[in-house]
Amino acid sequence: MLVQDFLRDSAARLPDKVALICQGRRLTYGWLDQAADRMANALRQLGVARGDRVALYLNNSVELVVGIFGVVKAGGVFAVMNRSAKAEKLLHVLNDCQARVLFTDDRALSSPLPERLFDRVPDLRVVACSTRGGQYFQAPARIWDFGGILDSLPPEPGPCPNIDLDLACLIYTSGTTGEPKGVMCGHSNVVFATQAIVRYLRNSSEDKILTVLPLSSSYGHYQLLATFLTGGTLVLEPSFAFPVEVLERMATERVTGFAGVPTIYSIMLGMDLQGFDLSSLRYLTNASAALPVEHVKRLRHAFPKVELFLMHGLTEVARTMYLPPDQAEIRPGSSGIPLPGTELWVENESGCRLGPGEIGELVVRGRHVMRGYWGNPERSAERFRPGHLPGERICYTGDLFRTDKDGYYYFVSRKDDIIMCRGEKVAPCEVENVLYTIPGVQDAAVIGVPDPLVGQAVKAFIVAPGAKLTAAQVMGHCRARLEDVMLPRYIEFRSDLPKSPGGKIQKRYLS
Repeated sequence: MLVQDFLRDSAARLPDKVALICQGRRLTYGWLDQAADRMANALRQLGVARGDRVALYLNNSVELVVGIFGVVKAGGVFAVMNRSAKAEKLLHVLNDCQARVLFTDDRALSSPLPERLFDRVPDLRVVACSTRGGQYFQAPARIWDFGGILDSLPPEPGPCPNIDLDLACLIYTSGTTGEPKGVMCGHSNVVFATQAIVRYLRNSSEDKILTVLPLSSSYGHYQLLATFLTGGTLVLEPSFAFPVEVLERMATERVTGFAGVPTIYSIMLGMDLQGFDLSSLRYLTNASAALPVEHVKRLRHAFPKVELFLMHGLTEVARTMYLPPDQAEIRPGSSGIPLPGTELWVENESGCRLGPGEIGELVVRGRHVMRGYWGNPERSAERFRPGHLPGERICYTGDLFRTDKDGYYYFVSRKDDIIMCRGEKVAPCEVENVLYTIPGVQDAAVIGVPDPLVGQAVKAFIVAPGAKLTAAQVMGHCRARLEDVMLPRYIEFRSDLPKSPGGKIQKRYLS
């Protein structure tokens, strides 16, 4: 199976079923399948051949979904860039992956970007969709109009020589430092991960899944793929910028599944949810960052009949584990058990596997371990190392975990985030979990800052809109619940915290 088969097979089974609800449009599997074939035929005419890279620089939209499947139908490799990314980051990605084609919108092509594009990437071809209507482009000879592609090119499927060992996409991730790295995801990797996710979520054609996550992120990307694999309906929102509108859409569309991250759930839990009929919800999922224990308790109270799936993953493997919903109250701090078909263990710096209660780096073995970083063999060798079988590679996640006696995994910290205070290791998430129990706290982040006496001092950043909290109140709350070495030395209140497009708090911008 190839990634494009998710759409093609569902279109063959359910041609008239609504597959995508987006921007006021309701599009069927049959329409999307034909639109993707038209896009694929256009890309072939632009010279895209097997393995060529196509960059997609668009917001969550119908055009982006068509573009993703059009690229793989043409035999290419798609790289979705978040539309909020600045021009320099876009240019870096275009040059890094040597993109043959860029698919974007007319607003992105406003001056001076076109000149910079064509100067810095001279062989680039562009497909653009209109957000304002009319002709807007300064270099029409080098830009194809997406609307014209849908109107003029045939919908017949063209040749696609790919096999499942070929790359399907590059997902660019910045990590904690340095330029964005393109994680190489093969068709077989993506298909395996999608099937495993569908299996534990029990997705079916009856599901209506709403996502506000950008399709440029791994978490958002798999919302689309899991829905189309099963023949469900995806309700695709641009973001969670207007929470009331999103919740109203969840109610009117009778959504059964919702994917969120801790910052989104913080906002939801601060709202009056009684005004929305969310009785159709079957499950909620959380990934990208660990959900604070206090949020888990409050979500279980707010949605007592809804299954809550706590998950852990990273772009390099898509997912590693999930917590079965019946364990959410029993083990609220756990990230769960291995993904179906996955082997996990915790290892120390000497390469020895550790037992229950011992803290070490999480290692992942499975078909969803990706191929490495595009054009970056040094960083690839650090993350993806030889396994026990000849030719096999396993993923060293950089995440510290421990297990309990029953084999459930518990996230401790990113290796880079551990705070060394007075010679002891402090896990930021332990402090953050306590901060989230303070009434009114919406977001919290804890980092270590240099200190001449203790090595690193604990610093807490708090967002508590409307709450009249003081540093003394926060310290009193923490002192009653934390060991002395974990107590924040510094407390800073902010109106917001820096976040990735997917809503994950970016601690590297805090100091």
